[in-house]
Amino acid sequence: MNELKRLRVRDADRASAAAAALLAEEAERAGLLDVAFATAPSPFGDLLVATTRRGLVRLAYPNEPVDEVLTELSGSVSPRVLEAPGRLDEVRRELEEYFEGGRQRFDLRVDLSLTRGFTTRVLRAAARIPFGKVSTYREVAGRAGSPRGSRAAGNALGSNPIPIVVPCHRVLHTGGGLGGYTGGVERKRFLLSLEGAM
Repeated sequence: MNELKRLRVRDADRASAAAAALLAEEAERAGLLDVAFATAPSPFGDLLVATTRRGLVRLAYPNEPVDEVLTELSGSVSPRVLEAPGRLDEVRRELEEYFEGGRQRFDLRVDLSLTRGFTTRVLRAAARIPFGKVSTYREVAGRAGSPRGSRAAGNALGSNPIPIVVPCHRVLHTGGGLGGYTGGVERKRFLLSLEGAM
């Protein structure tokens, strides 16, 4: 009897997944899919990734509640948010290559529409830090137009909606300490070690 229940649940899951995929395809075809999201495996667990027509708009670590991330996207970007894994194949492929050590630079377009002003400038400055290199909060603040804005730069980096791809983990304290990180210091240490920058 339990086996029969498991088969029914599995069949229902397959039917549900097929219906969701069909809905996403139809929404895409009709131009109604503004934000597509999916999960991407990582050494930290499944990441939530979301994209708009302009590019990758959000990458969330497993500790960020999915419902909160989707609510943020629907309130700040568009209420037309659907799970559409096919639209995120390239994002997932590049992340996989990065975690396997085969990619040093992401070729993804990025949509920073969840940020404004100084934060956007700080994230653009961080995005220019090469693989295997690090910078400091002070240097990044200077490149963003506010040489004395180290603390503000730290806050901007802490609110990075696209960690890993916009590499805020490559920014350290001026004295060389790791500093904080959106995903936690252990993840920052892992990413820097992966890149040979520790």
